[in-house]
Amino acid sequence: MAMAEAVIFLGPPGAGKGTQARRLASEMGFKQLSTGDILRSHVARGSELGRLARPIMDAGKLVPDEIILGLIGEELATMPDPRVIFDGFPRTLAQAEALDKLLSEQNIRLLGVLLVTAPEDELVKRLLGRALQEGRSDDNEQTIRARMVEYLHKTQPLVDYYARTGSLKEINGLGAVDEVYAAIQEALEVKV
Repeated sequence: MAMAEAVIFLGPPGAGKGTQARRLASEMGFKQLSTGDILRSHVARGSELGRLARPIMDAGKLVPDEIILGLIGEELATMPDPRVIFDGFPRTLAQAEALDKLLSEQNIRLLGVLLVTAPEDELVKRLLGRALQEGRSDDNEQTIRARMVEYLHKTQPLVDYYARTGSLKEINGLGAVDEVYAAIQEALEVKV
């Protein structure tokens, strides 16, 4: 019987967490949960929460945590033995605390919170390379460094919170993709 499990990915832009989350999902049978995708699905279906979220989204505002968490809770409830990855959520301390409560209520074990890190200069180099490949002229060194400062400011409370709970596992994002993935498997104590 499968066990209900969750993994949370944190890390600055360019650390490779999206690549690693996709691989973990593919190889370990996890489903990546995107709050944006869930929101759009509920709005398109006209669900009760979707009807609440639509005018807020149409006004260009952030959907309140209660609605986001309600959507996540409904999504998890529809999955037998959910095995999920959260990448880009939670973003705030309040969301982290509410997500912990939700996971506990639904008997979903948090395998770990993976903080994928790399030195800022390496992250800037990676993001500049990505911008060049994708033709994104808005991603210059100045805007990338500004995003790093914003990321650190917003994410540090989450890092501190998960470190206190004992869930945080720091992963060195430098090195080959396979090396980083092996470190993730070791941190989660899982094998393919």
